[in-house]
Amino acid sequence: MNVRQRTINKEISASGVGLHTGANVTLTFCPAPENHGFKFQRIDLDGQPIIDADADNVTDTSRGTTITQNGASVSTVEHVMASLVGMDLDNVLIKLDGPETPIMDGSSIQFIDLLEEAGTIEQNADREYFTIPHNITYTEADRKVEIVAMPLDDYRFTCMIDYNSPVLGSQHAGINTIAEFKKEIASCRTFCFLHELEYQLQHNLIKGGDLNNAIVIVDKEVTKDELNHLAKLFNRKDIDVAPQGILNNMELRYQNEPARHKLLDMIGDLALVGMHLKGHIMAARPGHAANVAFAKKIKAAIKKEKNKKIQKVYDPSAKPLYDIVQIMDILPHRQPFLFVDKILELSKNHVVGVKNVTMNEEFFKGHFPGAPVFPGVIQIEAMAQVGGILVLSTVPDPRNYLTYFLKIDNVRFRAQVLPGDTIVFRCDLLEPIRRGIAQMKGVGMVGEKIVVEAEMMAQISKIKQTEPAQ
Repeated sequence: MNVRQRTINKEISASGVGLHTGANVTLTFCPAPENHGFKFQRIDLDGQPIIDADADNVTDTSRGTTITQNGASVSTVEHVMASLVGMDLDNVLIKLDGPETPIMDGSSIQFIDLLEEAGTIEQNADREYFTIPHNITYTEADRKVEIVAMPLDDYRFTCMIDYNSPVLGSQHAGINTIAEFKKEIASCRTFCFLHELEYQLQHNLIKGGDLNNAIVIVDKEVTKDELNHLAKLFNRKDIDVAPQGILNNMELRYQNEPARHKLLDMIGDLALVGMHLKGHIMAARPGHAANVAFAKKIKAAIKKEKNKKIQKVYDPSAKPLYDIVQIMDILPHRQPFLFVDKILELSKNHVVGVKNVTMNEEFFKGHFPGAPVFPGVIQIEAMAQVGGILVLSTVPDPRNYLTYFLKIDNVRFRAQVLPGDTIVFRCDLLEPIRRGIAQMKGVGMVGEKIVVEAEMMAQISKIKQTEPAQ
């Protein structure tokens, strides 16, 4: 049974301060259309730039996870991202009027409460999952970090932390399914050691903390004067050390709350993969840098699996879905620059088309007449025209739109294509079409042999109608 994508029912906002900037900020969750994904928008900046919640956009992991795109950044995104995954959502726009998400109480629970108040609705498009196909591992020997994703038909987490501290030694946390996130993980707050807090205060790196949004673990002997100084900094009458080895500004919600919060951070950081996952994630000593590096490994595995699906042998003589006349109703190209003869398959995410190469092609008159070879640039153009069929199938009337190349990457010509050959092209979307931008992986095959492959980015553009002459 297919699962449908989900978004929220209405806009809803919350205000607070950024932990590291101390800036007052309002965050607004907004409904978003199908295949939109999670995006942040800096409404305080000129042009209100959009930042995709994507691991490839991460620019800093030193004190939380920061993403940057289109000249704008958003810091400390992990708690917000974890709440979106925990609420089983797919498409949400998060508007911010500042550079950092509000820290709230240091956990995700207030974001969960907001999203529940907004309500969720089912959309028409099916959700796409990536099921971990085999063990995917990541290690950092110097930090003793180990993360592994294993195949499982659910989304399960197990996390272990070990700070080699008499106050905070080894702790474990886990959930059997992401549905347990709200009850078991969402309310677990961020934490730091006292020596880290003192360093950050001395270097003006923490401005939004008020000792109500972080567990402070006392990992050293501390004098009454030092405690009085901390109390003054955070506008408190007094502060002391509780029996559990933490400052007595708060009580632990769980004995293993630090480990649970690390698990929360992992869920938020891995949401930057950009796709719902199925698998069992086990991590020892994770952190933001390792989480993001692991997210990139999963993204690479997704890309590799999509490439495997592409390499299928098709029968070019099969009855076409579209013949040449129907193709000309979709594409604006005409002879001698129409390089698609028929379309065999078309879905929301892929297209298969055929190009018959004959000696009658115009370019063979000048492209090695004595030893004719189908030009590589024309192969790419033919591939792009096949991809154009896929892209234009998403608009109301293809005759009113054009597609333009924005970028071509990772082009490989693996074998010569000669007159008499038939190339079967398959183009697959690498991610959903967003804001009129399509990214595709294309493969051309002659028989069972791959002859050309490339990654392409194209933009859908509506044809401007010229005013009639007066």
